[in-house]
Amino acid sequence: MALYAAVFFAFVVYPFGYALWMAANPSLYADLIADPHYLPTVVNTLLFVGLGVNLKMFLALLLSGFFLRRRWWIRALLAVYVLPWLIAAAQACISFHWMLQQQGLVDGLLSVLFGIDGPLWLNDRWLAVGANIVGYIWKWMPFRTVIFLAARMTIPRDIYDAAEIDGATGIRRFVHVTFPLLANLYLVCTLLSTLWTLGDFTTVFVVSGGGPSGHSDVLARSVSISPSILPDQPLGSLP
Repeated sequence: MALYAAVFFAFVVYPFGYALWMAANPSLYADLIADPHYLPTVVNTLLFVGLGVNLKMFLALLLSGFFLRRRWWIRALLAVYVLPWLIAAAQACISFHWMLQQQGLVDGLLSVLFGIDGPLWLNDRWLAVGANIVGYIWKWMPFRTVIFLAARMTIPRDIYDAAEIDGATGIRRFVHVTFPLLANLYLVCTLLSTLWTLGDFTTVFVVSGGGPSGHSDVLARSVSISPSILPDQPLGSLP
């Protein structure tokens, strides 16, 4: 117990206490909010987390039903589908970044299929924020799909047979049978995903780089600190 208490104090109590001590000056919060870069970053974070997590979870739930079908080509497609999740986050985000470069894969497809020139995806704030969200979904949706697929496979077939006898087929079977049985898992996965996404640094750093000029930054990635919010003492004397 003494060893556990020592580790808990060193890696939990001390870091949190140190952070609270560093943030004890109320004027720092006013200076932070006054920073012109702060509020847009908060908006970007809410969009990135809110849209990214909820779209990812909902689409993963729907796709898990598709991959549940017992056909060989669907099994093969599942193996390809999970590839973005299997590779490291940095490599997956770099691949997505390259797709959005000028004359990259996305612009090339728009030119071939529709005969139009694609926009500069990473030179506009909202396009860059959207690119971050899509890149995040592309990377992490396969993981949630596999979780929901495994959960669907544990549902007894007898329940579906009874629902079919009662006339619940298609969408009604999903609404009244499948989703209620997966609701607790869906809620827990959503909460955990929200917490992890709030601290997601890699996606925004690699896909958009915070561009243009930091306008697509999120709080986890925003590392530019205005000198006005630092304490009035030399950097060498900061603890």
